[in-house]
Amino acid sequence: MLTDQFGRHINYLRLAVVDRCNLRCTYCMPENGLTWIKQKDLMTDEEMLRICSVFTKLGVDKIRITGGEPFVRKNCISLIEKISNLKGLNNLSLTTNGLLTEQYIPQLKAAGIQSVNLSLDTLDKERFFRITRRNSFDKVMKTLEALLNHHIKVKINTVVMEGQNIEDLIPLVSLTKDLPVDVRFIEEMPFNGSTTEVSLKWDHAHIYNHIKSQFPEIEKIEDPKSSTSYNYTIPGFMGDVGIIAAYTRSFCGDCNRIRITPTGVLRNCLYEGGGINLKEEMRSGKTDHELKNRIINTINNKPKDGWEAEKLSLLPSQTHQSMATIGG
Repeated sequence: MLTDQFGRHINYLRLAVVDRCNLRCTYCMPENGLTWIKQKDLMTDEEMLRICSVFTKLGVDKIRITGGEPFVRKNCISLIEKISNLKGLNNLSLTTNGLLTEQYIPQLKAAGIQSVNLSLDTLDKERFFRITRRNSFDKVMKTLEALLNHHIKVKINTVVMEGQNIEDLIPLVSLTKDLPVDVRFIEEMPFNGSTTEVSLKWDHAHIYNHIKSQFPEIEKIEDPKSSTSYNYTIPGFMGDVGIIAAYTRSFCGDCNRIRITPTGVLRNCLYEGGGINLKEEMRSGKTDHELKNRIINTINNKPKDGWEAEKLSLLPSQTHQSMATIGG
């Protein structure tokens, strides 16, 4: 099993399969998009599958497919199906914005996808357009309905933004009353592809107090090991509520995850500037054994927390890089 210098066991890989996205969310990228990675610089399906295979042999048993938006990648569903067959993989999940997802849900179910994180920052069609700059709210809601109809666990991810979607927090919590969904509110992070600063007002404590003002019966429940969220339940509700302290970074002590960017860079931490490029290692002829040793040595140097990672390796130019280039 992979273990870092602080004794944390690493068993969770977040694989970003593409940097491109079909939304232009204000908290992720500029209105005109980004300078997308050239096709030759992206990993091929074969390279991604090989990397995942190496990691599962090292004890990683959970993989999440992310982006950008994963289904913008050509034949992404085929890649997911191949990854799902890897020996030693016990949990395969997906993060998506839902725009292209509905058509693939039967195949996702057949491939053993256990849960889907669905990005949804508002339940209001007009606010959805203002936040995402796309008129695609109905597509996302159809995806949500289809996922539930196929009995796939759904977690709704909502970035909390002052002046944009605060009025949606309570309606989103109310979704958990009659639907078996978990709604997770995420502190806004600086990774928006511009130099725009984020508001620190709506941190996890402020979000919780806002919810509690409307649902005073809300109760704390036990957080799963290595959970990034503080988790709560409201008696009688079907789903749960989570709050992710993404900016204040209070969940690092039990971190079990690493990231691979679409270009093959291994990142120990979201707030890390970079790491070894496994794609280049493969293309230079490294064997699986050599890749394993490089991975083991890199993960052994995983920073203590996000603050240390940022201080050690995040360049000023990278502070506001888009989440699409990192992997959501």
